[in-house]
Amino acid sequence: MSLKGDNGERNRWLLVAVSTAGAPASLRVYVWRRLRLLGAVYLQQSVCVLPATPDVRREINRFADRVRQEGGAVRVLGFQATDLREHRRLVAEFNDARDTEYAELSDGVPSFLEELAMERKRGRTTYAEVEESEADLERFRSWLAKITKRDYFRASKGEEARLAVEHCAHTLAAFEDAAFAAEETSDAS
Repeated sequence: MSLKGDNGERNRWLLVAVSTAGAPASLRVYVWRRLRLLGAVYLQQSVCVLPATPDVRREINRFADRVRQEGGAVRVLGFQATDLREHRRLVAEFNDARDTEYAELSDGVPSFLEELAMERKRGRTTYAEVEESEADLERFRSWLAKITKRDYFRASKGEEARLAVEHCAHTLAAFEDAAFAAEETSDAS
């Protein structure tokens, strides 16, 4: 029986088991970071699952080569979930993990907006403030892009996070307009 995942991919998965025993500490850090970046869901310590999309397969092949070259051991096994309930549980775990990340990103938005409002209230609508806030906005965008890349099944809080970052961009654009107007006024004086 072939099931369809929420992302239109067949219910193909990759089971990745990694051992870095005896390998340099830098390899353990690489393994942790790389699997986190891909959004792996751990079944137990050192054993995780990822959807078997072409992009993920390519990344995992590179990952496995590097782990082996640096003295670690890795097994990558493809499987198909034939039990609809198990497939749904895996998808739910992925979505829960992404929703947690999206919520963390969204939690930072109010302080960004409050900072802009406070600077406006203080009359400090300057390009220095715009540049500082642009850097913060770019961090939000970068963070959102990383989460979105590993959001294989369209987690429910993704749209909310995208709208929150978009709201930040619009608010910053209005702040920048005010900074431009303030600069023009001071230049005319």
